[in-house]
Amino acid sequence: MKRYWLDNFLIDDYIISALKEDMNFGDITTDAICSTLDKKNFKVYLTTRNNGILAGKPVFKRIFELLAKDCVDVEFYFNDGDEIKTGDRIAKIEGDARYILTGERLALNFVQKMSGIATHSRKFQEIADKYGVKVVDTRKNTPNFRIFEKYAAKIGTNHLHRFNLSDCVMLKDNHIALYNNSISKAVKEVRNNISHAHKIEVECDTIKQVQEALDCNVDIIMLDNMPLDEMRECVKLINKKAIVEASGCVNLDNIESIAKTGVDIISTSAIVTKAPTLDLAFDYIK
Repeated sequence: MKRYWLDNFLIDDYIISALKEDMNFGDITTDAICSTLDKKNFKVYLTTRNNGILAGKPVFKRIFELLAKDCVDVEFYFNDGDEIKTGDRIAKIEGDARYILTGERLALNFVQKMSGIATHSRKFQEIADKYGVKVVDTRKNTPNFRIFEKYAAKIGTNHLHRFNLSDCVMLKDNHIALYNNSISKAVKEVRNNISHAHKIEVECDTIKQVQEALDCNVDIIMLDNMPLDEMRECVKLINKKAIVEASGCVNLDNIESIAKTGVDIISTSAIVTKAPTLDLAFDYIK
């Protein structure tokens, strides 16, 4: 995963906003208990209580850089995308106790959530890999947390769908309804108004719609909530003339059956919205 995805200029505003939400005018517990202590050499390990995939290292480190300037040092023993096992020491955090204790919960919230998504996503992709199929996310993200969720999903699968509404045309059923359910008319209108650099994807519920989308020479055809036998028929009909994406109610129980139909892409919100957080913790070094 390339580092520029989470460059400071992209994530600092989110982190600062989260710090303001969490501490506002201070951390009254830590400020009070540390008022007469000189704890500049406080040390803790970031450890994992579950097996999983690490994601969120740059965010974790940046939280302490913004909160504590040069008063806290974070040393990671793993990189994003690495497998971590129960009991592993992921990182050592050392420095001023006031800042470490104040930033602990926020740093954990980010890395637990992101590692949970990476871990859950990896399970889907490992199944699809056997059939040469890419698993991608959707835009069903937590508002104002998209960059972190998509980063984590890509750590898990190495693939993504569009990042936002500006990336690619996606004509869904409600868009097509504006043109009396005519895919041809909707595609024509879109082509008259977008840049040549953008791809066009059309959501199809029936084989008839797939044929109409094919006749329009669209780039991507999404098979939405189709039965498996219809998916297989559509894959044969499309015959590599467009990228074939399957979507709708995808889970770990049915993803292999979907991948076997011959589609190119499987998109699912489940890799983000159904991902449990990975249980990580700060353990004090005595």
